[in-house]
Amino acid sequence: MFKKILVANRGEIALRVIRTCKEMGIKTVAVYSTADADSLHVKFADEAVCIGPAPSSESYLKISNIIAAAEITNADAIHPGYGFLSENAKFSKICEEHHIKFIGASEEMISKMGDKATAKATMKAAGVPCVPGSEGIIEDYDTCEKLAEEVGYPVMLKATAGGGGKGMRAVWKQEDLRDAWDSARQESKAAFGNDDMYMEKLIEEPRHIEIQIVGDSNGKACHLSERDCSVQRRHQKLTEEVPSPFMTNALRKKMGDAAVKAAEYIKYEGAGTIEFLVDKHKNFYFMEMNTRIQVEHPITEQVIDFDLIREQILVAAGVPISGKNYTPNLHSIECRINAEDPFNGFRPSPGRITTLHAPGGHGVRLDTHVYAGYVIPPNYDSMIAKLITTAQTREEAINKMKRALDEFVIEGIKTTIPFHRQLMDHPDYLAGNYTTKFMEDFEMQPLEEN
Repeated sequence: MFKKILVANRGEIALRVIRTCKEMGIKTVAVYSTADADSLHVKFADEAVCIGPAPSSESYLKISNIIAAAEITNADAIHPGYGFLSENAKFSKICEEHHIKFIGASEEMISKMGDKATAKATMKAAGVPCVPGSEGIIEDYDTCEKLAEEVGYPVMLKATAGGGGKGMRAVWKQEDLRDAWDSARQESKAAFGNDDMYMEKLIEEPRHIEIQIVGDSNGKACHLSERDCSVQRRHQKLTEEVPSPFMTNALRKKMGDAAVKAAEYIKYEGAGTIEFLVDKHKNFYFMEMNTRIQVEHPITEQVIDFDLIREQILVAAGVPISGKNYTPNLHSIECRINAEDPFNGFRPSPGRITTLHAPGGHGVRLDTHVYAGYVIPPNYDSMIAKLITTAQTREEAINKMKRALDEFVIEGIKTTIPFHRQLMDHPDYLAGNYTTKFMEDFEMQPLEEN
């Protein structure tokens, strides 16, 4: 087992990893930028190393600084969390070259599954259902136009190097294709330095349902049930739940079997997520694979009583998995609390938290790195907490979430707490009747005056 793990991330996920390491008797090293010196992950780690100034390109994305921090502290493993370098093939390889275990996917696996066109071809070869579309990169606009006619409108143009919704365009009719092609390529070039595009059939009334998997070094994989991530704004998830209100036992078995087949076909090692689009007829199609832990992993942990970070560490240390597939026996919901103003277009709201009162009680979990007096820097993702409620039924989990949101007080900045509170009263959400298009029609209601 590892003696010391460096956590190459920040905020609540860094703190989350540190907590499990402590429970396993493993020493921890936090890295931080000058903007994060007061974050809880820095305070609670056994050691902490400043790796640069606030911009992530000069700190959390600076591979040489992170490797240097690992070497001077004698860390024998690095946990990358999510975001930043967690799916960076070069970083995984450099860790291996420096004899530091990367607690995540190998360089080969990240490269194979990180490029969406390659990932789709791999999944097709594995026999996993894929969305109809291009076999690889589209060479030019004329090819794009012909392919759109073959696949049939509506279609979705996607950047192969895309992420966070950048370089994606839905096209409903032929006359809009040219503008979508040009604008998606320009956006992708600016964001990722790569304007390669591919195309998929646009799935109508889609739900975004992902399957959590874990694979070990023996080529064995298992799944830990699904998460419904369909409530999204600009392709960014806002809330997730497990089990999905759309799920049936038969569909779970089919999707779970497909996810395990995918993981074992590529001999995947570590925790990962196979993401699917599911149409209104319960047909499901492979969308992408995330070769890392997910933001929403706590709801899986809650419904099956399973520490996914611990499992990641064990698998990285060569411990085989049990091979058991899991079925949720509780219902869990996660609300991502962001430092954003939902009444003003979800505009970011960095700054000092003057007051914080955390909710508590049975079935309430709060993952966060902030506290009263903490200053949220403007340099990073705006998520500051994840509020999770777990109960016997979906109705009970929603009622618990309403109560927890009412208790959750954060002052000094704007947060998305009011959005989530209104979401929990929305008739379509209460009915479990939502798709990835849900937020297109959602409108914040003004707060009532006291």
